[in-house]
Amino acid sequence: MEISTLATYHCLAFVWYFFVAYSITHLKTEERPSEVFLYGGQWKYLTVLNLVLQAVFYGVSFLADVLRLIKKLRCAKCVISSRDLLFSVLAFPVSTFVCISFWTLYTYNRELVYPKSLDRVIPLWLNHAMHTAVLPFALLEIFALPHRYPAKRKGLFLLGLVAFLYISWVLWIYSVTGEWVYPLFALFSPSGLAAFFAGSLAVVVSFYNFGEFLNRMIWGQSKFPS
Repeated sequence: MEISTLATYHCLAFVWYFFVAYSITHLKTEERPSEVFLYGGQWKYLTVLNLVLQAVFYGVSFLADVLRLIKKLRCAKCVISSRDLLFSVLAFPVSTFVCISFWTLYTYNRELVYPKSLDRVIPLWLNHAMHTAVLPFALLEIFALPHRYPAKRKGLFLLGLVAFLYISWVLWIYSVTGEWVYPLFALFSPSGLAAFFAGSLAVVVSFYNFGEFLNRMIWGQSKFPS
């Protein structure tokens, strides 16, 4: 794909994610269900955090494209390295996890992840923007251009660190409010919840490996220097 075309795509994707993130954080407050928007607001939900993550990623990608267009290659090299690390470690696996886990649980019992009371607050298009469109965007990014993946140990360490920070945030919210971020968590014993978190991390790691596999199959082997 031509650099100018990539720049246009990344700019539009950035604007889209900024708009979606803005929309979800500026919902009308009159009919918000009290059991959902407690301590931490929307910032306790992985879906909302992912929207911010994607906006940052596409903003960095657009900056890299612009620097390449104006021939600032030394600066572009640094930004491209950050772009690829952000995509490989977080943007692709988190988007894939958000989409697949949400719709799997929603199909099984929506009250566990997305109570029906939210339907009168969050319009259908916004629900799909947050939980459905994120996966096609992530796949399109892989097909649009190659991304250099870091050494496996480094990539998985960073992914595990971010997962640990989010789980710590979830547990902190529960310790303060006595309410779980997602009703699903209330079904588990402490050991069961630990197993669920471990299983979820394993799924995210599998999505990381899947992204790396797709990138290699389409573009060939390409890694950061060790």
